[in-house]
Amino acid sequence: MSELIVSRQQQGLLLTLNRPAARNALNNALLTRLVNELEAAATDSSISVCVITGNARFFAAGADLNEMAEKDLAATLNDTRPQLWARLQAFNKPLIAAVNGYALGAGCELALLCDVVVAGENA
Repeated sequence: MSELIVSRQQQGLLLTLNRPAARNALNNALLTRLVNELEAAATDSSISVCVITGNARFFAAGADLNEMAEKDLAATLNDTRPQLWARLQAFNKPLIAAVNGYALGAGCELALLCDVVVAGENA
């Protein structure tokens, strides 16, 4: 099962966070893939807008604390997350967060990095 479901919808790209057992917590693999997909979309002239959403009841429950707890000092010092967030912030096309549930911690940061946040009744 892919942690990120990517689907093309006319001139838009829909990116669905898909880690339901972890409440869509943002681990490094998911965040890296999300950023890579957005950077590819930035250079694709047929894509004019991107939407990020979550599956099930969560947009994103924040950083993956289990992954963070496993890191030793060297891994913590070499953390790539700040660079990933900077790359995400540099995205040059309209980016919409479709928040369909809880957006906690880094999940809230992800939503706030988007140009527009559309929150559902359960957000």
